[in-house]
Amino acid sequence: MIFTAHADGRLQLGDRIVRCALGKGGVLPADEKREGDGASPLGTWTIRKVLYRPDVYPHGPGTALPVAPITQMDGWCDAPSDPLYNQMVALPYPASAERMWREDHVYDLVGVLAHNDDPVVPGLGSAIFLHLARDNYDPTEGCVALARPDLEALLHLATPGSAVAIVRD
Repeated sequence: MIFTAHADGRLQLGDRIVRCALGKGGVLPADEKREGDGASPLGTWTIRKVLYRPDVYPHGPGTALPVAPITQMDGWCDAPSDPLYNQMVALPYPASAERMWREDHVYDLVGVLAHNDDPVVPGLGSAIFLHLARDNYDPTEGCVALARPDLEALLHLATPGSAVAIVRD
């Protein structure tokens, strides 16, 4: 199943349309995406796995996708020169890394998208996730963000091989 996120903030979720937030830098062709530009990469990105906070989802999220709990010591490396760029790391980490266990709860539930991961190309963008939207749907740093019920519904529908397509129209 492919879930389509449109640049104007719509996402096709099965037979209905829901609101989503995309990157504050707009959408860019994947080969033009750069670390820190705030853009969401155009393309179709497989949902590799789902990460979740076990204190929020004690029984895990309801999905057929691979799942893994996060801990307070998990991070995601966003330093292009580091050998673990665009991968999960343990904190504290010597290079720049985003904290996964966040106070704002946007990473309580995360779908890891397959952008720039096979192979990882330094500088082409990291941590492009499907995650929870802020209440006012503020733009993301390049991710696709949904309201909690919508993200939970998407993950419930998703099966191995499901993907998020980010498109201009």
